[in-house]
Amino acid sequence: MRDDRSLESSSVSDSGAHDFATHLRWFLHGTSRIFSVPAILLMSSFVGFAGLAIESGMTMVQTVFMTLVIWALPAKVVLIGAATSGATLPAAALSVALSSVRLMPMVVSLLPELKGPRTSRVTLLFLSHFVAVTAWVMAMEEMHAIPRNLRTSYFAGVGMVLVGTNALVVVAVYLLSASFPPIVFAALFMLTPMYFLTSLWRSARERAGQVAMIAGLVLFPVFHRLAPGYDLLLTGVIGGAGAFIFHRIDRNRLEAK
Repeated sequence: MRDDRSLESSSVSDSGAHDFATHLRWFLHGTSRIFSVPAILLMSSFVGFAGLAIESGMTMVQTVFMTLVIWALPAKVVLIGAATSGATLPAAALSVALSSVRLMPMVVSLLPELKGPRTSRVTLLFLSHFVAVTAWVMAMEEMHAIPRNLRTSYFAGVGMVLVGTNALVVVAVYLLSASFPPIVFAALFMLTPMYFLTSLWRSARERAGQVAMIAGLVLFPVFHRLAPGYDLLLTGVIGGAGAFIFHRIDRNRLEAK
């Protein structure tokens, strides 16, 4: 009897060690994505972001803190703009929140893919902090090839290494800021938006997504000239509504055939 219990205990222990090793392997696979083109472009953009923060008078501690707790790069730029313009704290918080609402569809589409049979809500809530365009694109590219019970480990590796590495990039730029002319910061800062645009265009499953991107590129300069304070909001509402109408018309046309 004692021998049977000993063997059962040993089996459970070996199974736990095997599970840990498997999760660790997928976590490390996620961290290895730091050497991919999207991650390198994102790090380049954080060089530009750090340059913007330096020019705006932000300290290194403040900028690193923003990098760690406000993951989406545009939201950090919005916060710096609000701070330098003298906006109140509630106004700055509202601006950042509105900027981050655009990530909600990514969270809604990704978290069900991450959820496994025993995944807790706390784990999903923690991982949702890392959802931004780069991490979302990386995850969706490989998610179908990863066992469902190991997806949280993989995405944790992706998100944590991106956040941690970009925090180190910010520190390095502050320490070496005298070596970078402002034009270099500006050029690097533009790399990520260009990558995002080309990636989203390529990954669009329906033509309506591409119509929405074209509408944004056309409408934003117009509204920036006509209503500078509401340019992004108007572009999103009108461009998105136009893309939705196009989607309905296109779908009805295909169903009629």
